[in-house]
Amino acid sequence: MDFGKIWEKYGLYIALAFMMLMMFSYSITWLRLGVGHEIDLVFAPLVEDFKIPFFILIVILSAITGLYSSIIQKYTIDYDKMSEVQERLKEFQKEYREAQLSQDEKRIKKLDAKKDRVMREQMELSQQQFKPMAFILVLTVPIFFWLLYRLGQIHTTTNMAYNNMIMITMPYTGLHNLTDPVLWVFPAWIVWYMICSLTISQVIRKALNIGGI
Repeated sequence: MDFGKIWEKYGLYIALAFMMLMMFSYSITWLRLGVGHEIDLVFAPLVEDFKIPFFILIVILSAITGLYSSIIQKYTIDYDKMSEVQERLKEFQKEYREAQLSQDEKRIKKLDAKKDRVMREQMELSQQQFKPMAFILVLTVPIFFWLLYRLGQIHTTTNMAYNNMIMITMPYTGLHNLTDPVLWVFPAWIVWYMICSLTISQVIRKALNIGGI
C-alpha cells in the first residue's frame, strides 16, 4: 500500500474528517479531563512551583504551537508551486475582467476554456493548505485540553494566589479573569491566545521564510 499516493488522493478528506473528530473530542468530558490531567503532570510545576502567570504561559504555549505549526507547513506545502498558482490565478482574473469590460466575446470564450483548469489548480492549492491541519491538531488539541483543565479549577479552589495568576488586563476592557467572556461568548484566554498566536506566528514564519496561507 502506497501511503503517499493515498494521502495525495484522499489527504484532504482524511484531514477534514480528523479535524471534525478533534473538534468533537472537546465535547467528551472524560477524554478532555483525562488528557488534561496527564499533561498537567508535566506542566503543573510551571504553575505551582515557578508561579508563572497564566497569561505568560499562554504566550509561551502560543509560541510553541506557532513554531511547530510553521515547521509542519514548511515541509508539507510546496510554497514555490503555491506562489506560481496564485500568480497564474491573478493574471487569469485580470485578463478575464479586461475581456468582460471590453465585451470581447471571442476572448471570453477562449478564457472560459481555461477556466476549469485554473479552478482545478485553485482547488488543489486549497487542498494542499488543509492537509497539514491534521498533524497540527494532533499537537494543539492536547494543549487546549490542558488549558481547559487548569482553568476549570478556578471554580473549585479558594487559593487566592492561584486565582490572582489567572487575571489579565485586556485592551479597552480592563482587568478580567481569563474565563470571563470579553469578545461575544469568547473568554479572555481564547482571545489572548489568538492575539499571541497570530503575532508570534508571523514572526516565526518570516524567520523561516514561509509564505502566508
